[in-house]
Amino acid sequence: MNTPTSSASKTRQTRLRDLLAELYGEGPGSHLSERLLERTRRLQPTGNPAPLSASEIMLISYANSITEPDLAPLKTLNKFLLEHLDDGFSSLHVLPFFPSSSDDGFAVIDFRSVDPDLGGWEDVKRLAENFRMMVDLIINHCSRESLWFADFVSDREPGRGYFITVGPVADVSKVTRPRNTPLITNVHTYRGIKQVWTTFSEDQVDLNFSNPEVLAEMVDILFRYVEQGARYIRLDAVAYLWKTLGTTCLHLRETHLVVKVLRLLLEIAGQEVRLVSETNVPHEENVSYFGNGDEAHIVYQFSLAPLLLYSYVFEDASYLTTWARSLDPPPKGGGYLNFIASHDGIGLRPLEGLMPSDRVQALVERMHERGGFVTLREVSPGVEMPYEINISLFSALGGSLNDLPRYLAAHALLLAFQGVPAIYIHSLLASENDLPGVEQTGRTRSINRGSWELEALQASLEDPYSPQYQVMAAFKNMLGRRASIGAFAPECPQRVLDMPASAFAMERSAPGQRVLVVASLSSTAQDLRLEKNDLLPGEYMDLLTGNIIEVDPLLPLKAFQVLWLDGSS
Repeated sequence: MNTPTSSASKTRQTRLRDLLAELYGEGPGSHLSERLLERTRRLQPTGNPAPLSASEIMLISYANSITEPDLAPLKTLNKFLLEHLDDGFSSLHVLPFFPSSSDDGFAVIDFRSVDPDLGGWEDVKRLAENFRMMVDLIINHCSRESLWFADFVSDREPGRGYFITVGPVADVSKVTRPRNTPLITNVHTYRGIKQVWTTFSEDQVDLNFSNPEVLAEMVDILFRYVEQGARYIRLDAVAYLWKTLGTTCLHLRETHLVVKVLRLLLEIAGQEVRLVSETNVPHEENVSYFGNGDEAHIVYQFSLAPLLLYSYVFEDASYLTTWARSLDPPPKGGGYLNFIASHDGIGLRPLEGLMPSDRVQALVERMHERGGFVTLREVSPGVEMPYEINISLFSALGGSLNDLPRYLAAHALLLAFQGVPAIYIHSLLASENDLPGVEQTGRTRSINRGSWELEALQASLEDPYSPQYQVMAAFKNMLGRRASIGAFAPECPQRVLDMPASAFAMERSAPGQRVLVVASLSSTAQDLRLEKNDLLPGEYMDLLTGNIIEVDPLLPLKAFQVLWLDGSS
């Protein structure tokens, strides 16, 4: 049993009571504090999170991204990963595997169960034995088909107070909207028609965190995932958690207080578990979830994905360089999660303030040409702006064998950025746009959420002329080499160098090691002159390939070449 008695533990407990008192008032906050502390005592301490190494590389996958007949998809995923990727990835984000009614798992019916069509908790635990696993805590909402919502409709406990209702003339004009679906949905209940809050869809009903019972439920669910082996907890759509009429209902102080509470409870319970905030918003808003080193351990680096995509599509790294040079290092013990593609689309809000609107529009148009879709959001009555690009990354960067140099270069550069790199399984497998999936579901996000049949995938991975074979082989080399480079550890600093728009360069450093990352963004060869204090004339080992590169004094770069040069003295 976990019975914290140390001075540090008592300080944390006092801090917990203070946070909950600010959220709910002195009496209710104190009562809730005792309940939550009792829940922490049911966990066996595992220790606080240790610093992550360069070998920490995450794969993102749905439970059923790879399937085979007569076997639970979670079992198939585990089998495939152990056969092909166990030495390439240290951690694994399995997207929602709970019973759900829509949104590919994000409209959760039962947070404490595994969808039987995907497998069971024993399959989740087996994956967690092989990889440090990230599990989604879908904290903002649940499905209309959940028992909680059935309670609400029937006016029964506990769910009758779990949801947000508003009056028919409530002013929600200031609320920030991520989608164009109605914010308020009419629901027939035993008490008549009620207007409930639905940020993301009418099937995803927002939870009422002003009710302390809702927070107690979510804490119990979080610890349930920890007990099943989760080592990362992804706080899905956490920015929208707290609602106060007359505000934007985005990033409210109470939302940050809830994240602080979750972080503090993990520390009190002595768990080697990291919170990961998922907030697809402009950069400064996004990094606010580090707090003062007391909120999320890791923050999704949302601006990196569209900047990398733009840079390689238009062969122009100028916006990427300007943004990367402005980055503040994460707080001690914190880090960024770096990605270029995921199960969602490529968000465009994170480009606000970083790129002129005409260049964003140029990217949108190019993605349309390559078979992608762009969703819009309403920023004011009658005014819409691009919100998200829906496209497979392989198609976005050309979609053919001839485009592999560009495609692989984007990932080689991604892997070098400060933080934990995360690779989406459909990027790893060079999956093309799944247009039949879009037609079947009617949702544009389905374009990048398809499923491979294992037998067909194995055949492609055995064909040296297939994109799958070539991309997988390149990834195995990149991931294996990255894992041994100490300067690529998430806490090791980066320094961005001045480069022409056709190139990007930065320095990563650790005690006794200095790596100069140089990337050509050009489809033609070029010679670069680096400042004398960055790269003196001589021979350097490229840690990405093992080749020797000569600088005399220019650095020759082939089209889309990326170098990880060992500049250690």
